[in-house]
Amino acid sequence: MLGGVAGGLSRRVGIDVTVVRIGLVLFGLASGFGLAVYVLGWLLLPQEGETDSIGTRAVGDLRGIALAIGLVPALAVALLVASVLHAGWLGSLAWPFFLSAAGLVLIWRNAADDERALIRRAAQPLIQLGMDSRRSLRALALRVAVGIALVAGGVLALMLGHHNSLLRPLGGVVLVTAGFVIVFGPWWLSLARELVAERKARVRAEERADMAARIHDSVLQTLAMIQRSADQPQQVVHLARAQERELRSWLFEGRLPGSSGEEDATFAAAVRRIQREVEDAHGVPLDAVIVGDCPLDEELRVLLAAGREASVNAAKWSAAPVVSLYAEVEEDAVSLFVRDRGKGFDPSAVAADRRGLAESICARMARHGGSAVVRSAPGEGTDVELTMPRSPVGSDRRASQR
Repeated sequence: MLGGVAGGLSRRVGIDVTVVRIGLVLFGLASGFGLAVYVLGWLLLPQEGETDSIGTRAVGDLRGIALAIGLVPALAVALLVASVLHAGWLGSLAWPFFLSAAGLVLIWRNAADDERALIRRAAQPLIQLGMDSRRSLRALALRVAVGIALVAGGVLALMLGHHNSLLRPLGGVVLVTAGFVIVFGPWWLSLARELVAERKARVRAEERADMAARIHDSVLQTLAMIQRSADQPQQVVHLARAQERELRSWLFEGRLPGSSGEEDATFAAAVRRIQREVEDAHGVPLDAVIVGDCPLDEELRVLLAAGREASVNAAKWSAAPVVSLYAEVEEDAVSLFVRDRGKGFDPSAVAADRRGLAESICARMARHGGSAVVRSAPGEGTDVELTMPRSPVGSDRRASQR
C-alpha cells in the first residue's frame, strides 16, 4: 500500500489488487524475500505519470549508495551469529532484511517529495508510539518487554525444534508471530485506519467533483441559456420549467441532475438521445455517425456525459451551422468525437472560473480512467476526442454472448 507496487502490478496484469497483495505476502512468508522483491519493485517501477523510476535517480546518489553499503558489516555480523548458533533460518532472513533496508535507504533519499511525505506519515505512528503520556510510555515498555520475551521464546523453540517433535517448531512460530503482533499491532492498526480515512476522503472528493459536473451540465447551463434568451420570454419560461422539473425529480425522486438518458440500455441509443436533446434545446443540427454498439456501464455513461457537455458547448459557442458527432465502439475502447467548424478558441486562454472544459469534460474523464483531448484555435473550429477503455469483465461477457 505504501509504494503502490501491488496496484501497479494489478493494473498491468488485470488482477484485483487484493489478490496481488495476498500473493506478495504469501511469497514473502514462503521464501523470506517477499519484502526485498517489493522494495526492488518500488525502486525500479516508475510512478504513474512519470518516466523515471526511483532507481534511475538512485544510480547517481553516491551518498545514498555509500549508506546502503554501510549496512554490509551488520549483515556480516548477522551471518556470523547464525553460523555460530547453527541457525540457518537466521541467515536466510538476514539477506532479504538487509537488502530491503538498503533499498529503503535509497528510496527515502531519492523519492519525490509527495512520496516521501507519504512514507513519513505512515512511519509517524511507529515513531510516536506510546509517547503521548507517561501512562502510554509504561504501556509501550510493557508491550515491548512482553513481545521480546515471546520472540525470544519462539526463537529458542525454533533452534531446538529439530531435536523434538513438530509441535515445538510450530509453537516457536506462533510465539514469534504473537511477539511481533503485540509490539507492532497498534502501529499496524493506526496505519490501516489512516489508509481507510484517506480512501474515504478521496471518495468524497470524487463524489463532490462528479456532483459539481452534473450541476454544471444542467443548472448552470440552463441559467446561461436563460441569460442569452432574456429577450425571448417564452423561451425563458420553457427553460425554467424544464429545469424545475429536473430539480424536483432530483429532490423527491433521487434522480441526479444531468442524468437524462440513464435509462438507455445501449451506447448507440444514448448517443441518439444526446443528438435529439441538444438539437431541441439549442436549435443546432447534430450530424451523428455511430459505428458499433455495446451495453452501457458506469464508465460509458461518464463518457456520454462528457460528450454531451462537449456537444452543448459546440452548439452554444461555436456559431457553426452544424456539429458533427462521431462514435466508435471497439474491442478495447469506446471513442466519441465532437467536431465543429466554428469560430474556435484558445484553450490556454480560458478563464479559471469557466469549468465546463476543465471539470465537466477533462477532469471527469480522468477520474474514471478515460482521456480527453481538446484541439482548437481561433477561426479553425474545435475537435474534442474522448476515449474510455472497456472493462475486461464487460468484454468477456460480450465475447461469450457471441
